[in-house]
Amino acid sequence: MRSLGLTYWWISFLALSISLSAASDDQFTIDGTVLELTDSNFESAISTFDCVFVDFYAPWCGHCKRLNPELDAAAPILAKLKQPIIIAKLNADKYSRLARKLEIDAFPTLMLYNHGVPMEYYGPRKADLLVRYLKKFVAPDVAVLESNSHVKDFVEDSGTSFPVFIGFGLNQSLISGLGRKYKKKAWFAVAKDASEDVMVSYDFDKAPALVAQHPAYNEHSVFYGPFEDGFLEEFVKQNFLPLILPINHDTLKLLKDDERKMVLTIVEDETHESMGKLIKALRAAAHANRDLVFGYVGVEQFEEFADSFHADKKAKLPKIVVWDGDEEYEQVNGIETVSHEEDHLTQVSRFLEGYREGKTEKKRIKGPSFMGFINSMIGIRSVYIIVFLVAVIMMLRSLGQVEEPARVRTAASDGQATSVLEGETSEHKPRDKED
Repeated sequence: MRSLGLTYWWISFLALSISLSAASDDQFTIDGTVLELTDSNFESAISTFDCVFVDFYAPWCGHCKRLNPELDAAAPILAKLKQPIIIAKLNADKYSRLARKLEIDAFPTLMLYNHGVPMEYYGPRKADLLVRYLKKFVAPDVAVLESNSHVKDFVEDSGTSFPVFIGFGLNQSLISGLGRKYKKKAWFAVAKDASEDVMVSYDFDKAPALVAQHPAYNEHSVFYGPFEDGFLEEFVKQNFLPLILPINHDTLKLLKDDERKMVLTIVEDETHESMGKLIKALRAAAHANRDLVFGYVGVEQFEEFADSFHADKKAKLPKIVVWDGDEEYEQVNGIETVSHEEDHLTQVSRFLEGYREGKTEKKRIKGPSFMGFINSMIGIRSVYIIVFLVAVIMMLRSLGQVEEPARVRTAASDGQATSVLEGETSEHKPRDKED
């Protein structure tokens, strides 16, 4: 009997030791460094902290290597916040089973886990901007500003990555729902007072009013109501984007959630001195046509995008079209371009009138799956390089001049193994993400 008791005691002791050992493995030291996660402690980290920013990386990925020092610099700042944000990283190449489960199929993939809820991060990657961007996700849905100085501090602290909406003389309950719903897209606040100095600074002449600012584009709009029946939300949605959006790799991502069509003007060089008059005309047209997004792109700045609309340096420019955001665009019959000899606003107005009247011809974007181009952000030039390399290798193999190159195994998005040429750089891997 005593022997049985001792045996039971030893089993209990071993079970307790194992339990304590497992518990100690899940303890995370928060010292401002980037946490290194594994498949065994990933779930524990996500459940332990309210907000975790995870870099899913591969050791061979060039973009991942360049991101490392930025994360190292941001980690101690974010860890010291009142509501800390923990930066962590996981080798998705090594822990491929977990990566497939989480649908990680490109490197680096950056995910923000807010109370366990994942959201892919598309924002800036430089340490200072990363900090400012992530701080938004632990801030209140709607800030309450008690004084003029609080208003000023709020606008300055918001930075330039998001539009800012401030309600003057508005009840907080009117925009609290919008603050929750669109927290990922904008800053929201209500100011208790609207002094004369504030009204002058933010260019509105009566309250209640909702002021929208786009610091990155130096744009400003004011909404005086009505504040019910969806009008307020419609104003907010229309002001997520600036009136005139310059098109590049980063701003294309902003269009993914906007259902409006775009009036796209394609110019030879968007830095040319003649652009001032054209942008002024487009801005005026945008004010009167908020159901459309207005944008412009230079062939010199983004040639592969412009070429998708059959516009290159040999074409007659500026060219103006209405793009559906996917694989089709419309040209207005008789008004395919904007002439420098005639008033720009008159021509743009005539173009919009023709579009509204249906006097258009639909055309398809050049090349396959244009939305795939936008989503992946892999430039067409990179694809050309890959195709060229494969063609050269196949030619050499057929001539018998080289042996078959060594291949390394990587995980494809469908869970199957695929091979990548060992000599291929990380910048040109089809599944690598652009900075």
